[in-house]
Amino acid sequence: MLTLNNVSVGYDAIDVLHGVSITAKPGELTVILGANGSGKTTLFKTISGLLRARTGTIEYNDQAIQRARANSIVKRGIAHCPEGRHLFGKMSVEKNLRLGTYPHRNRARTEEILAEVLDLFPILREKASDPAGSLSGGQQQMVAIGRALMSDPSLLILDEPSMGLAPIVVDQVLESVAQINRNGIGVLLSEQNAKASLAIAHRGYVLAEGRVVLEGDADQLLHNPDVQAAYLGL
Repeated sequence: MLTLNNVSVGYDAIDVLHGVSITAKPGELTVILGANGSGKTTLFKTISGLLRARTGTIEYNDQAIQRARANSIVKRGIAHCPEGRHLFGKMSVEKNLRLGTYPHRNRARTEEILAEVLDLFPILREKASDPAGSLSGGQQQMVAIGRALMSDPSLLILDEPSMGLAPIVVDQVLESVAQINRNGIGVLLSEQNAKASLAIAHRGYVLAEGRVVLEGDADQLLHNPDVQAAYLGL
């Protein structure tokens, strides 16, 4: 279980997150909603060790990780797929995927996970030898997600995986996210498409100006008038 308690984070003298408390239960899909600038990316970078919390605690599987290094957090089972993909465009799809295996270095397990990723994203098997930069936006997002899965995580953090993609590709990516969760991996998802993300989630939180302003079961949030007005256009 991932638990954040009263976490505040900032850049220089300015706080971006103010006393944020969230819980992501094992094996569940938890969605974080919020407008641009609400603090979602800062939240994810803090969980994965790229930023340091000024106050509060972060625990994963009952161990404090708020002072742990990013590579140590990956080894503990948390993989972060950041916004923007960050692939090596001239490198092949397969080599991009294999870059995610460094936390375990188990050859047999690496081949097993690679097969699972290629089963999840069959198009990547066809494109395995192609430069990652030659792929479509949706295919590149699949590579980015697959690379994170190659670390064999128990919790996958996904920051805006559908950003910039065509609607039909968004549906494919979110269905893949749902399948990852059905396969037993917990998911912490930031997503602009509130309706589609809540439809596959177990629980959700709404961030506004760095604070949690709503939380609850996904179905409750989907039918909450404030969420409907802010994110669903109702």
